[in-house]
Amino acid sequence: MIHNGRRSLAEINSSVSTSASGGWKRWLAFAGPAYLVSIGYMDPGNWATDLEGGSRFGYQLLWVLVVSNAMAVLLQTLSARLGIVARRDLAQVCREIYPRPVSISLWVLSEIAIAATDLAEVLGAAIALNLLFGIPLTWAVLLTALDSFLILYFLKLGIQKFEFFIRFLVAVIGGCFAIELVLAKPSLSGIVGGLTPRLTGESLYVAIGILGATVMPHNLYLHSSLVQTRRFGASDEEKRKACRFNLIDSAVALNAALLVNAAILILSASVFHSNGVAVTEIQQAHEMLSPLLGTTVASTLFAVALLLAGQASTITGTLSGQIVMEGFLNLRLNPVLRRAMTRGLALIPAVGVIWMQGEKGVYQLIIFSQVVLSLQLPFAVIPLIRATSDRSRMGALANPGWMTALAVFTSGIILFLNGWLVKKTFHDYLHDDTNAYLVLAPVGFLLGYLIFERWLPRAAAKPDDLVLEDIPEVAADLPAYRSILVPLDHSKSDAGAIRHAAFLAKQTGAQLLLLHVEEGATSQVYGQESSTSEVTAGIRYLESIRKSLVNQQIESSTFVHHATSPAAEIIRFAKAHGPDLIVMAAHGHGTLGDLVYGQTIERVRHGIKIPIFVVQ
Repeated sequence: MIHNGRRSLAEINSSVSTSASGGWKRWLAFAGPAYLVSIGYMDPGNWATDLEGGSRFGYQLLWVLVVSNAMAVLLQTLSARLGIVARRDLAQVCREIYPRPVSISLWVLSEIAIAATDLAEVLGAAIALNLLFGIPLTWAVLLTALDSFLILYFLKLGIQKFEFFIRFLVAVIGGCFAIELVLAKPSLSGIVGGLTPRLTGESLYVAIGILGATVMPHNLYLHSSLVQTRRFGASDEEKRKACRFNLIDSAVALNAALLVNAAILILSASVFHSNGVAVTEIQQAHEMLSPLLGTTVASTLFAVALLLAGQASTITGTLSGQIVMEGFLNLRLNPVLRRAMTRGLALIPAVGVIWMQGEKGVYQLIIFSQVVLSLQLPFAVIPLIRATSDRSRMGALANPGWMTALAVFTSGIILFLNGWLVKKTFHDYLHDDTNAYLVLAPVGFLLGYLIFERWLPRAAAKPDDLVLEDIPEVAADLPAYRSILVPLDHSKSDAGAIRHAAFLAKQTGAQLLLLHVEEGATSQVYGQESSTSEVTAGIRYLESIRKSLVNQQIESSTFVHHATSPAAEIIRFAKAHGPDLIVMAAHGHGTLGDLVYGQTIERVRHGIKIPIFVVQ
């Protein structure tokens, strides 16, 4: 792993050219990241809050969707700004700004939010499978464990097909609801009236739920990373242009998501509220559409759109999970294992609630998952504002005063409303405000630290760079190796492997072949199209090692390859270049570690006949 300067999603960083001439062509070159982000704003959690808001209060809460979307556009703009100007994602910045206990706490909260989002996706997709094919809900939930891996397989097709797939899903979901609205014939005056801000005691709870479902915290981490896939100049003017184009991209994509959410609420208001039906289950909404609209097409389109929404939002959860783990912990897991962990955490409460409460408990569980998102939201928003307002990090492109003021005002609203929601939720379950305060005290302490951290003293940062020590002179007869392959994984164990390989090379005159294989969740999205950017990123790391070897009169060459399986790529490279020896570092982990990190040495050992020197 690369420390202090590792680029977010290194395998695709700066991999997409934006040099096209002309305004709209240049914008199209930047278009893409915001669409990946926007798909998360159409997940089943949004459906549940929109259906409940429309069926219970008619068009009243339509303005909440509009305001929430405006907040999302502002925060996503700040997120994109951070990635473009600082070339860091939000998780990386949190690790750099805050002490380790604080950054670990933020990571835990981020993981909880991602699990909560995945819970809503699991339940939404399961309900859709139940509605379309009659699969019992428990079995449908278990089937979602498989569909998430189908998504990962699809991600291997490459960036162009992948982004087309995302746009296709958005178009199909929007088309389904466009047809639904034509059939429902909503009241135009009701829609216009719903844009007037007003709240009652009852509708406030639902309004906050809509806010939590719309302004999703994990998407802030995702967007700050994805915008770095675009390649543009390093000057302030080039970065300023990139920020403008990404603002347009965010506005277009997120307003498309707004239209979908507004269509759900309007459909619910015009079909259910106007007929005196209060929706308590998503299945109920599906069943009531056909008789109320007079056609079975309405129910089918509803179920299809729900299934696509659940599948599409799974993608953002997968990428966000990888980004927060790499950013906060500097740890990269196998994407399949990462996905299995997240989906496994979501399956447990889903199956448990269905078993204990039946289908009626599913709807409330989805809404509760949005409460969890609300709890985590301030812990992503405050660091985002802190980072983008920091001139030492952002330079001349730090947030202007008016933007910071608007962001602080927005975060204040979110903090107040979500605090009210969380307090009420805990009060309803614990029946005692004192207990609620005790439960929330650690969270409140962490929140207070984030707010006032800027004025607190900080310890100086310690460099993390890899240092190649002097090679000892040893008089010994060694085999006459011509070339030695040294696979490196950007971890601390690299130093030991390099020292031993360099010693052998110095004694025999062999050339060292320094190989690093990039992998990650996004590798499966962008495939080999990310190799050019990846080589550029990896060479910067390997070049420092090569220079140290040159100073000691040791010849070496550096290689950075892109693959989803490091072991398979090392085997392929060895067969192609024919080294006389392979020197690899062992991490020293046991069976559990092998499951997490993989058994690269064992696979390489069984895959080739070249001698392997393992450095423990």
